[in-house]
Amino acid sequence: MVVLPPPDRRDTAPPLPAPLRRADLPQPAAPPRRPPAAGAVLGAILDHGPVARSTVARLTGLSPAAVSGHCAQFLARGLVRESPETAGPRGLGRPHIPLEIDTSRYLVAGAHIAVAHSTLALMDLRGRIVVGDRTPHRGTDPQQVLGGLAARLPRMVAAHADGRTVLALGLATGQWVDPEAGVIVDHPRLGWRDVAAREFLTAATGLPVYVDSHSRALARAEQLLGAVATRDSAVLLFVGAVVDAAFATADGVHRGPRSAAGSVAHLPVGPGTDSAEPCTCGTAGCLQSEVSEPALVRQAAARGLEVTDFRALLDLALAGEPRAVDLFRRRALLVGRAVALLLDMFDPEVVVVVEAGSGRLAECLAVLRAEVAARSWVCDDPERAVVPSSFTGSVLPVAGAAVALGALYADPLGPWPVLPAVC
Repeated sequence: MVVLPPPDRRDTAPPLPAPLRRADLPQPAAPPRRPPAAGAVLGAILDHGPVARSTVARLTGLSPAAVSGHCAQFLARGLVRESPETAGPRGLGRPHIPLEIDTSRYLVAGAHIAVAHSTLALMDLRGRIVVGDRTPHRGTDPQQVLGGLAARLPRMVAAHADGRTVLALGLATGQWVDPEAGVIVDHPRLGWRDVAAREFLTAATGLPVYVDSHSRALARAEQLLGAVATRDSAVLLFVGAVVDAAFATADGVHRGPRSAAGSVAHLPVGPGTDSAEPCTCGTAGCLQSEVSEPALVRQAAARGLEVTDFRALLDLALAGEPRAVDLFRRRALLVGRAVALLLDMFDPEVVVVVEAGSGRLAECLAVLRAEVAARSWVCDDPERAVVPSSFTGSVLPVAGAAVALGALYADPLGPWPVLPAVC
């Protein structure tokens, strides 16, 4: 077991490297080529386990010999385990030994950095959240926020890992994130620019660290763990303190050549309101300036609702307070306009909407779908094409952990430090 050392209270967090340009970062050495089939085999066991090797071969289109070879390596690494053998009806037929994901040995850790707070979580290898903890920021200095996450992790592992080893740490946040460099390129709401998050957290925790935007992380989580309809072709729209999106296909999640794909905050959705959040682009009626969480809190204050934060406003809406419900209905209508644009631009199988109102209030989801029906040229069935997140209620804990879990399932035979080496 890898034991994370407790933070030394005599010392401050490791100093954050000076801001740097991504062009100044050394190019990582090309990893050895590994059979992409390994991820397909492990994914089939995740989806269908306990499952026989012969069934995995049919599901993946690989030869039985190839599947058996991968499974032998997974067993040696402790990623899967064998279930009791079974046989055909009345004991006829050759017995087979099903395989399933082993959740008893390893976990991944995940961190999500929001504008006002950070969430830390542990997840098992089947994608189940073991524990999650949200802590408000005391400030937005990158060293303070990242150092706080690194300090909290050993205590969480000691209290909740039950002897399991943490394989890696995933970090997700909004705005512009470069996964290859491990850098948060630009997060205007936090005031961060070119923050070398992976470098800092690797030094602070001793773990492999993977970094990505929360919209891409949640799109990957839908592919791995979500409803079947969200796996092959989906646009994910994240509406929170910031607004962004991700486009996923069966081959992965699109990043773009600068890792900037998904910048939808400035989609036009209609004329602005007096209480809308000022938009940095200078144009009224941008999506983020109308529907972000700070915008809704300001709109609530303009309507005489005394709420200090977005969660309090959501609680009022869930309790049926008419003014709060009306604000979420208006938000759903404007989000519906953006969803209609995304459907017409990308023609995905589904748009997954990560938005508290449509995830928790049925009437808001109905408003959103009705606006899509009225505005989209290509969507003929909003009930099927527009769905809430598979992780409503646990979006932020899932986002960070999914970055690490997605890396594991993409390359389960890669050089994971705490796993036994494979040939």
